Amino acid sequence: MAAEANGTELRTEECSYSSARQKLENLLNKSMRIRMTDGRTLVGLFLCTDRDCNVILGSAQEFLKSTDSFSQGEPRVLGLAMIPGHHVVSIEVESESLQPAHGL
Repeated sequence: MAAEANGTELRTEECSYSSARQKLENLLNKSMRIRMTDGRTLVGLFLCTDRDCNVILGSAQEFLKSTDSFSQGEPRVLGLAMIPGHHVVSIEVESESLQPAHGL
């Protein structure tokens, strides 16, 4: 009986893992905005993450925290950037990158 319960629990975990993995795979190459603990914001393409929630962004740009709430200032081009998971405050997927491309 215990083996049955453990088998069912294992399949549920695998299904949950598979669902989470699929959601992450759907975000690959989407434009993301990541706010960090020091006030900086990075915008770039989501390339990968790991079990520690570190995030790799491609074509990344850095925006410094602005004292003026109306301006973000000039971005600094970083290229490939790794953001440690413990520095991530929030992650937003830019809405235009979620919409399917339509042929012209």
